Amino acid sequence: MAEEVAQPTEIHVIDNNEPIRMVECNEGKSKDESIVGMVFDTPDDAYTFYNDYAFLHGFGIRRDSTFKHKSTKEPYRKIYVCDKEGFKRLDDNASSGIEKKRRREVRLGCKAELRISKNKDGKWFVDTFNDTHNHDMSMTPTKVMKHRSHNKFHRSMECKSLMVKLGQSGLKPCEVRKAINGMKTSAAVADVTSKQCADVLSEQRKQYRGKEFYGLIKHFQDKALLDHEQYFSVDLCDDGCPKNIFWADGRSRDAYTKFSDVVVFDVTYMTNKFKMPFAPFVGVNHHGQSILFGGALLENEKEETFEWLFEQFLKCMFGKCPKAIITNQDKAMGNAIKKVFPNTRHRFCGWHIKKHEHEHIKPYVSRYCDFKESYTEWVNSDTIEEFESRWEVMRDKYRLENNCWISDMYDQRIHWAKAFLKDVFLAGMTTSGRSESINSFFDGFVNSKTLLNEFVVQYDKAVDSRRAAEEDEDFKTMNSRPVLSSIHPIEEKAGECYTRKIFDMFKKEWIEATSNLTHETISKGTEESTYRVGQLKVEKTYWRIVTFRFSNEVSVTCSCSKYETCGILCKHCLYVMKKRHVETLPSHYILHRWTLNARYKVGNSIIGLEEINNENEVSSYTLWCVRSNFTKVINQARDSPSDIQKLNNLLISILDDQATRKKPIAFENASQGSCVGISQVDMMP
Repeated sequence: MAEEVAQPTEIHVIDNNEPIRMVECNEGKSKDESIVGMVFDTPDDAYTFYNDYAFLHGFGIRRDSTFKHKSTKEPYRKIYVCDKEGFKRLDDNASSGIEKKRRREVRLGCKAELRISKNKDGKWFVDTFNDTHNHDMSMTPTKVMKHRSHNKFHRSMECKSLMVKLGQSGLKPCEVRKAINGMKTSAAVADVTSKQCADVLSEQRKQYRGKEFYGLIKHFQDKALLDHEQYFSVDLCDDGCPKNIFWADGRSRDAYTKFSDVVVFDVTYMTNKFKMPFAPFVGVNHHGQSILFGGALLENEKEETFEWLFEQFLKCMFGKCPKAIITNQDKAMGNAIKKVFPNTRHRFCGWHIKKHEHEHIKPYVSRYCDFKESYTEWVNSDTIEEFESRWEVMRDKYRLENNCWISDMYDQRIHWAKAFLKDVFLAGMTTSGRSESINSFFDGFVNSKTLLNEFVVQYDKAVDSRRAAEEDEDFKTMNSRPVLSSIHPIEEKAGECYTRKIFDMFKKEWIEATSNLTHETISKGTEESTYRVGQLKVEKTYWRIVTFRFSNEVSVTCSCSKYETCGILCKHCLYVMKKRHVETLPSHYILHRWTLNARYKVGNSIIGLEEINNENEVSSYTLWCVRSNFTKVINQARDSPSDIQKLNNLLISILDDQATRKKPIAFENASQGSCVGISQVDMMP
């Protein structure tokens, strides 16, 4: 047993100048007095000293109390105690009637402790040391190692190095744990846990991720020398370590100016060694193909991370918010969209909803034989009025609880119900399948072992392949003629304007309109008529209402809202137009985004007059177009001194005109009461 000393006398006053507890000894100078007064640079140094002392004397220790200043919250005193200090707190379970199984007692009320305080120099010194124990010591190394404070094999450099090497070889934390525990040479060393392995590997990944981020940034810097319109942004931690990155090249930014009406955003794809979510912004081009507006690698999926990403996307895309965005039902993502894209229509992915739907409606289907039918009718309601009235009936009839999944979906109805989204153009999409197809496309280029700096290189290769497919469709459209199913001028006009794939979609509607439909007249006037259109074999409750107007120009709308959501006239509208002898497809029903004119043209950033005249100030997009055209002129003229001279003379002329327009600066002449104009030229010496 260790030498005993007298019990210390404690005086405790609650303020910043708490007096030191003194230790009185019966005899001369003891080992206690040799430890009291020892000075350490940090509390961790003191802990290590006391833990080493405890190992030699056969007991374990733990951290107990920390005292902080009331004003600064800075710690000024710490206490380390024997691991058998105090007693286990007993919970009163008598009131609940539940008796919990209690573990064997470990703490025995031992008084041994070491207390350190901070001096004026910022050092830590031992002001109290009590080596009085009320229990037997663990006198052999094998037993001492079983105390938690000595069980630190996982902290050793040898163990950490081994964990890192095994982790780099592709093993998971649980597999690393099994390997290390199987290689231990001493039974006295406690097993490492999966969490300990995961912590070490996480810290190692953070360090190497920073190094790879720098390689990744270097990649974008090199690309910027060739692509002056490239955009990339890096988000840093407080310690300067990069954590998020977003990028988009010039062609992606150009594509966004034409196809920004709908964006699909999804964060479900892990395609790199450090398990960072890859977040692509996906759109639809003039062929109906998926295109990339930009990509991001994220540290996590928290709201602040999404806010940063969406803000960077907005800056990159000239401050132009997407008209509609499709995502999953992630709450953090939804909150960020509300803040950064407040005027963007947000639609939930239909695939994710279907995935959860079966699980949550199953109890009601098993309880009520007609629930599935009622639920399907409610979901597919054609109008908002139908949706709301069917909800009232279904809620009361099946006693739907306020906090059930179906009630939650009702509260979020504007994000998924068809009746509320009939005026939103989605290019025919209702799910984030576009994003998922992009993910599957990248599968041939990246995998779970891809390093970050390799990831962006492979990303570029995948994007180049995607763009090659787009150019291939451009070529096929330009070098082929559509096969018409009739000689009607409406179909002929569509074949001339639409791209190959989009015309195939239109042709399908046209064939249905000219072969399988009939109608009945609801009302007929001089300027407006209304019809109910459908198939004879289908109940009339499922027929669509088509309104035809013919005042200044032909106007036709259908209750199915296919044109509003897909940008192509539906079979019901086409049927009525044919019956009303409309001679050709009206130009205002041919969206520019579905034509070959929307294709990418190298260096062709042309500003329409409406882009300038309709703005009270110069937009970011206008500046981008002018800058692109200016860069193109310089690149084309760089090998011709005469062309460069002409360009320089033109710029000087423009600068002179600007100086002339800004020349008069009026001010009141106090003596004559007149206005005098002064220019910078007049004031020059």
